[in-house]
Amino acid sequence: SGKLWGGRFVGAVDPIMEKFNASIAYDRHLWEVDVQGSKAYSRGLEKAGLLTKAEMDQILHGLDKVAEEWAQGTFKLNPNDEDIHTANERRLKELIGETAGKLHTGRSRNDQVVTDLRLWMRQNCSALSALLRELIRTMVDRAEAERDILFPGYTHLQRAQPIRWSHWILSHAVALTRDSERLLEVQKRINVLPLGSGAIAGNPLGVDRELLRAELNFGAVTLNSMDATSERDFVAEFLFWASLCMTHLSRMAEDLILYGTKEFNFVQLSDAYSTGSSLMPQKKNPDSLELIRSKAGRVFGREDKEAVFEVSDTMSAVLQVATGVISTLQVRRENMAQALSPDMLATDLAYYLVRKGMPFRQAHEASGKAVFMAETKGVALNQLSLQELQNISPLFSGDVSQVWDYSHSVEQYTALGGTARSSVDWQIAQVRALLRAQQA
Repeated sequence: SGKLWGGRFVGAVDPIMEKFNASIAYDRHLWEVDVQGSKAYSRGLEKAGLLTKAEMDQILHGLDKVAEEWAQGTFKLNPNDEDIHTANERRLKELIGETAGKLHTGRSRNDQVVTDLRLWMRQNCSALSALLRELIRTMVDRAEAERDILFPGYTHLQRAQPIRWSHWILSHAVALTRDSERLLEVQKRINVLPLGSGAIAGNPLGVDRELLRAELNFGAVTLNSMDATSERDFVAEFLFWASLCMTHLSRMAEDLILYGTKEFNFVQLSDAYSTGSSLMPQKKNPDSLELIRSKAGRVFGREDKEAVFEVSDTMSAVLQVATGVISTLQVRRENMAQALSPDMLATDLAYYLVRKGMPFRQAHEASGKAVFMAETKGVALNQLSLQELQNISPLFSGDVSQVWDYSHSVEQYTALGGTARSSVDWQIAQVRALLRAQQA
């Protein structure tokens, strides 16, 4: 039958079952690492005395030819190639003859599959880490350049308190730094060698797993052969990482979609990351951001090997698009400033009384009375007279006018993590230090 497992079976496999069981459509992603793993294993077989030096060299040369065909796009799949491992071994036999059959000595598809997947994911995690760090770096650069822009911070989609625009950017950048750290942790657990575990019982032919580990540059070898071939914790962890990272990117995209509407008009997307309407000429749609949000749905709930390839491709595209969106975004500073309103300083009014010695609960109530009075009179909160404020509390005096300064409001949050300039500078420095540490 040409199957790696075919000796015990007679007759043909049902064509529907053949198609149902085949994985070549997606695990062809593994062609390069499959060759890499096979080359390392052939060296292990040679050291164990199971291949002569000439046989090993013949296999290595044949595998180089297989890799060359894949790289040049000339590799021809056979209908019986149910997976990448079958395809590569079949082609190797066509190139070098029966010696190819020795390559699988003591090796199972069980340890071959999981080794290939770990090799591919390790490499892909490095690429995704670089893309994620580039996005974070782009966000921090904008935060540093635009520290003096103030705009409303929102809770429950209601204007809450004045903050720095850079504080908003950093709120998302900091979430992504956790994703960056988490991905490095996942990569560390991916970087464990299962090759040499056989199907479940191990390798009985003296193959040196430490040699295999060094050849493939893994950080450690798996501890138990049965666990090594069956566990896919690292796949589940990677998919969870992708789901969480997409959640963070989706939140940022949703904010930017809102901020780009005519109602907010805080930002404008570059034409490079927008599209138009087929019916309404005036429309400029934030498709890049909407697609980031929709791609999150493709990542959530996916599982197993097939999902790893799709999720990896999705994450790579999303991170690059997000970087492009952030780097080209136009900020409408004047509109942000105009969106600030005195009612957003109600908390500051309470803090004013706290600094005069009033307990916060009482100060909160007094500020609420001032808000109610302003609403009843139909005026802005800062248009209440000093006499009206003193009717609420005698602690109000002429210096209450300082409360109505938005810059003063933002600058009071000097505790680490706040929106004062000194704190924003500290956040920028912290994120840059994290990026440097991860690249070290």
